[in-house]
Amino acid sequence: MKMFNLMNSKGISVIFLVIAMMLMVTIGYVFSYLIPTKQKSVKFPIYSTQAFYIAQSGVEFAIRYAQDQGWRGATDSGVFDINRLNAISRTLGNGTFTLSYNNTSGDILTSTGQITGLSENRVVRVSNFTPFLRLIFNPASPAPCMNPSDAPHNPTNRWARFYVKNVRSNSLTLNRFSAVWTGGNNLTEIYLDGTLRYSGSLSSPTGIRNLISNQQINSNQIISVFIFWDKKIDAFSNIIITFYTAAGDEYTFNLDAAGNGLPTC
Repeated sequence: MKMFNLMNSKGISVIFLVIAMMLMVTIGYVFSYLIPTKQKSVKFPIYSTQAFYIAQSGVEFAIRYAQDQGWRGATDSGVFDINRLNAISRTLGNGTFTLSYNNTSGDILTSTGQITGLSENRVVRVSNFTPFLRLIFNPASPAPCMNPSDAPHNPTNRWARFYVKNVRSNSLTLNRFSAVWTGGNNLTEIYLDGTLRYSGSLSSPTGIRNLISNQQINSNQIISVFIFWDKKIDAFSNIIITFYTAAGDEYTFNLDAAGNGLPTC
């Protein structure tokens, strides 16, 4: 019987080849397991970063919401305070931000960003929120209306009144205004806190105009605003007035949110 010599060079080479192939198969299996695991782990910081920026966008939305809405609803009587921010939620990209605010428990705005379908989220908190806010319609005062009995003077059916409140922690000074409305009347006077701040004759749109003198509004101060026209205001609507500061801030108020004319006071 013929015997094979496993100790010759050819036999040793075969053994090393088999071992090498087994090692390669083992390494390949390990990498095939680790690579998908690594890819999954990389997604977590990506999602975390996305959730963070979505939460930041929620804070920016809260500030801009005050600018654009003036804290009013879709009706002439829809006046709201800043607690209206609480529970507002908006979809952004592949996630959602949810706002939480209640000034009875502290001046803290919380914006939570979350990626759709995931439980992980990121939170951004603004611990002193009101300095970012603007002049607002005062929620405790009557809604914008026309022909109030407490007007500085009494030309029939020619004026509108509303109240604004400075909810910021610092005072501000108004020095200019602009206005637009539907109708052919000319704007003739503006009274701020009982003082005449503009006198002239302007058609719509007025462009940016200087006030006669500056109007300072302190923190938490409420002032009245009276606007006079040269004719009756019953027939026109969509009244929007914007006040400006020397620093370039703008405070816009939509007196007729419903677009159907102001109610009588």
